[in-house]
Amino acid sequence: MADSPKLYLARAGRNGEDEDLAIENNLAIIDFRDVPSLEGANDYDAVAGLVNGALPDRKPKARGNFAGQLWAFSVAMENGDLVVLPRKLTSQVAIGRVTGPYEYREVIAERRHTRPVQWLKTDLPRATFEQDLLYSFGAFMTVCQISRHDAARRVATVLEGKADPGPSARTGPQTETISATQEQAEAVPDLVQMSRDQIVARIQSRFPGHDMTRLVDAVLRVEGWVTKVSPPGPDGGVDILAGRGTLGLDGPRLCVQVKSQQSPADVTVYRTLQGTMQTFSAEQGLLVCWGGFNRAVQQEARQSHFTVRLWDSSDLVTAILRNYDRLPAEIQAELPLMQVWVMVAEEAGE
Repeated sequence: MADSPKLYLARAGRNGEDEDLAIENNLAIIDFRDVPSLEGANDYDAVAGLVNGALPDRKPKARGNFAGQLWAFSVAMENGDLVVLPRKLTSQVAIGRVTGPYEYREVIAERRHTRPVQWLKTDLPRATFEQDLLYSFGAFMTVCQISRHDAARRVATVLEGKADPGPSARTGPQTETISATQEQAEAVPDLVQMSRDQIVARIQSRFPGHDMTRLVDAVLRVEGWVTKVSPPGPDGGVDILAGRGTLGLDGPRLCVQVKSQQSPADVTVYRTLQGTMQTFSAEQGLLVCWGGFNRAVQQEARQSHFTVRLWDSSDLVTAILRNYDRLPAEIQAELPLMQVWVMVAEEAGE
């Protein structure tokens, strides 16, 4: 194994359907369900033979692409290497360390391609990483090595609790040597996710602190709520009170708490909102946290599905895009957006 660990992207389902399963079981789990076990296939040719035999109707280029990804997952990936899982269900990033060899094992009564992984961070906000790394995390591949922009060193630094240091001058993108497959993997980004990351970065810089409350309030108003915003400073557990009707006196009554922090919110924040809802006799609550929510909050919030909603940065962006044309002119000036139609790239994975 190389002295420094490598960094691999390993998704958990096209729509994130295996993310919780992977994290709860300390595994990296990938699709390619039509390809049989790769145990005993110790080089690319052996993996390619299995792929060709399992997928004879696929085009040769597609089979080669799949073989390269499966080879990277089962052979090239080594103990101690880092794995990044951009989570589609929570808009967060999970980082783990490979702890064992490839296994074709049973996961919920089905044989799956897996690697044992110790998940070290499972709820990192996407804003933790600079745009160049997010660009690589958005590659249209199920599995690929990420080496551009000094990625492995930077992810290791984030795991130490430090900020993303950016690429070093010594190992910047101009001096890296990468394979043609890897070049292709990182050159075809998820344009939708890349665009949303850029919007997130803009909001983060233009709407810090109480200004984020102002942004949330603008969204709620165009969605029909009559709101009252607490002034900057201590807010007694509520940033926005909202109701329906001409004067905002009709139900349902809504309590909103907005946290612009870049770290995930914990259960203390969630329970504080629930207490505030009781104080104001509010039937509904909205907790907005830019950095998302830790696992404890997500689990506890399921019990209050019909009374409390959680919004992270991605949810807020979705609400903004849904209402953008109706937002006040000053908000649009601070967050200038336009809709563009582009061809959708075919995902290079199963």
